[in-house]
Amino acid sequence: MNTVTKVGAFGAGVLLAFGAAFGVGHAVGPVGSDPEPAHDKHGGKTATTDPAHGGDHDVAPPTSVPPAAAESPGGLQVSERGYTLAPAGDPLPVGVATDFRFRVLGPDGNPWTRYDRAHDKDLHLIVARRDLSGFRHVHPVLGADGTWSVPLTFASAGAYRVFADFAPTGDPAGPLTLGADVFVAGGYEPAPLPAPARTATVDGYTVTLDGDLAAGKSGLLTLNVSKDGRSVTDLQPYLGAFGHLVALRQGDLAYLHVHPQGAPGDGKTPAGPGIAFHAQAPSAGNYRLYLDFRHEGTVRTAEFTVAVTTPGAPAAPATTPVAPPADPGHGKHAH
Repeated sequence: MNTVTKVGAFGAGVLLAFGAAFGVGHAVGPVGSDPEPAHDKHGGKTATTDPAHGGDHDVAPPTSVPPAAAESPGGLQVSERGYTLAPAGDPLPVGVATDFRFRVLGPDGNPWTRYDRAHDKDLHLIVARRDLSGFRHVHPVLGADGTWSVPLTFASAGAYRVFADFAPTGDPAGPLTLGADVFVAGGYEPAPLPAPARTATVDGYTVTLDGDLAAGKSGLLTLNVSKDGRSVTDLQPYLGAFGHLVALRQGDLAYLHVHPQGAPGDGKTPAGPGIAFHAQAPSAGNYRLYLDFRHEGTVRTAEFTVAVTTPGAPAAPATTPVAPPADPGHGKHAH
């Protein structure tokens, strides 16, 4: 994986407004065969008596209150539904192991300490450099005072986005994802986004992306994993699934995550080589995709750039690929 953050004890994984959340991420469209709760406000229809049709019908609300076409992606707000993501405000050091700390404040302004477990964890933390040149998915530990902490080493300076993905216990609205910027002190040299590609390699593994995405149109994506030219058919469960797919939209870093069809041990889902996802992009643009998969006891992340278009529109121009800096730990997660 490209250098962004190196994770200490935990190591350091949207797809395109996918219809299901990352255990607790936002949904923007239909996903998979087992949809999860939506995380944002919904537009909808109101029941109205229509004399011309002789009864009550679901009709569109007045034009003065336009319905939402789709739910918003997660991670765009530091505060939502009364919850606030509050990382420490001091700049972080580059290249030095750091105990990264933050709190989630509840509607009463106090640290929130009650969470529903989703995909084996109470909270999932995603860390990404603003230029999308790197990505980590880690699992902090909650202290008695409501402070979350996780060891991180930031390999390069710059602006980073952190996403807290969680489900507050007792909140009928369900899970949500909050996002906040943190800064690593030092000279910042942004890297261009790599060009769109169908194949990604990591640690001797090759992952091939089959299927196409378009804004506002659901599609099937299948990611096939091979090693040394041979299909991998013994993928291991990771956080309750054979794979997790996350996407960040270039520009605003909208966060989206879905899980694959089926589940380990359900008697019908093979352990590779293909991992299938139903996905839908919320808008045209460039996205960076991250597939987490586990094999031979190690979690690895394959990365892709995908250019999403509106149906009937020409593809977005490809960006020039840039060779990432050397990072011996890239692509591996230690959990």
